[in-house]
Amino acid sequence: MSEQIICKNAALGYEDGIVTENLNFTVNSGDYLCILGENGSGKSTLIKALLGLKPQVKGEITWVNGFTSKEIGYLPQQTPVQKDFPASVREIVISGCLSKTGLRPFYNAKEKALAAKNMKRLGIEHLEKRCYRDLSGGQQQRVLLARALCATEKMLLLDEPVTGLDPHAQNDLYELISTLNKEGISIIMVSHDITAAVKYATHILHIAKKQLFFGTKEDYLNSKVGKSFIETEAESNG
Repeated sequence: MSEQIICKNAALGYEDGIVTENLNFTVNSGDYLCILGENGSGKSTLIKALLGLKPQVKGEITWVNGFTSKEIGYLPQQTPVQKDFPASVREIVISGCLSKTGLRPFYNAKEKALAAKNMKRLGIEHLEKRCYRDLSGGQQQRVLLARALCATEKMLLLDEPVTGLDPHAQNDLYELISTLNKEGISIIMVSHDITAAVKYATHILHIAKKQLFFGTKEDYLNSKVGKSFIETEAESNG
């Protein structure tokens, strides 16, 4: 198991101030890291930093052992406009290969085969000619996951991937992500779903203004911040 990302004493924010600071965590190959925290705690800013889109204000976020931010397959939250995108499933999935094409104005046989492989892997090969906007929410997320897998086989960064899905579709997607993780793909998932985090994650990064936590799932469940967050979520859902 090799290290992929090392974050040391990082502070994230914008010109008008710091959003979160004193971030320290490591992601190893095969980890399933769930990032928890209240709205406004800095989760979105951390996503941008991990993707190499926004530098940290101070501290270090380092990609190591030959791993780079370009090898992260990203599944963002969808906007209503994106959900209504008028393209075929196959067109969207294979667009994950764009970073591989360079100056070529077409996809080669290897990239077409990769798209076909990932559609089959996620059980959507029968949908390849369907229009994306005509699919269910769960099917759309599988399409975007297949697209992300065309970009990388090393790490997936998922931003609230089950938002808006019904409970059955949520469970299906969680199980699918867990299977990919067991196949060796590192997972970083931003979520509000403490139940899923506790069930699937190997490690938890909890970002809060007053108290940060990074460690194994087991240590999180026994920590003060973990117990407090779980109790708060239970009360709000109750």
